[in-house]
Amino acid sequence: MLGQLVELEADCKFYWLTGGVAALLVVASIIGWVLKRRLAGQLQVNEKSKKIVENLISRVNAWWVMVAVFAVAFLAGKLGTIILFAFISYFALREFMTLTPTRAGDHRALSLAFFLLLPLHYYLIYTEWYALFTILIPVYAFLLMPSISVLAQDTEYFLERTAKIQWGVMVAIYCISHAPALLLLEIPGFNGQNALLLFYFMLIVQLSDVLQYVFGNLFGKTKVAPVVSPNKTLEGLIGGGISTILIGTTMWWITPFTPLQSAGMAAVIVVMGFLGGLVMSAIKRSLGAKDWGSMIEGHGGMLDRMDSVSFAAPVFFHLVRYFFTP
Repeated sequence: MLGQLVELEADCKFYWLTGGVAALLVVASIIGWVLKRRLAGQLQVNEKSKKIVENLISRVNAWWVMVAVFAVAFLAGKLGTIILFAFISYFALREFMTLTPTRAGDHRALSLAFFLLLPLHYYLIYTEWYALFTILIPVYAFLLMPSISVLAQDTEYFLERTAKIQWGVMVAIYCISHAPALLLLEIPGFNGQNALLLFYFMLIVQLSDVLQYVFGNLFGKTKVAPVVSPNKTLEGLIGGGISTILIGTTMWWITPFTPLQSAGMAAVIVVMGFLGGLVMSAIKRSLGAKDWGSMIEGHGGMLDRMDSVSFAAPVFFHLVRYFFTP
């Protein structure tokens, strides 16, 4: 009986949350439509303004799709959520490896990553085997992949090629998987509601990206790292970050946190997400690419949406595990 009440409470919170997000997207869609109509009625259109409006509309449209996919996954339960993130990791890893030059001698290690490590790693989350989940990739895969590659006896750029594969596996599989791994945490007084914690995390990560983009376009003047990411500004980081933290504070009711703790967690997510975006942008620049792919219209590739998640998820997961589980 108690379990049913907890599940019902979690469902109610989820419906309220998704309803609120849908309402925000409706407002954003209307704003985008109005701005587009205004630009269409102007004789001389500023190219920068046109580009911003088009980018806003494409982002909102992509958000509709992403929210719908995540909502279906959460409603499908633990298995559906894990399968969703497994596919996210698959496409993110494929994008990383597509942009990263490899040789025939790397194909065995790549096959190991895609067809063994990825499904096994997510299976460990499903079975809640935390001990092996934490060391499978950073220990065993780290040693096994170059051991398999070296058997091909191709030593040209061996260190660079091996490091790129290891980086791709760490970022696309290991780091991103810490988001659905939130489902395996046993938090006292929060049983059966871990999906809400995952929703909280993903919403804060994505809101941070969007609000930093909005504040950067409205008030941005000081470039943080113009060579790495020309669109990231100090004003965008501060304005978007503070706004996201305030929103995160108001969302404490769907988490095991107090309002102050929720603010702190949101701040950690904002900072780590920002750093993740910078690092992954630097990798793209080093490879001579603007985006990781073109899978999501208005957002580039899967890894362009998951770059912030890849850095924020492991830190958030371990903070929650350390401070909120026995």
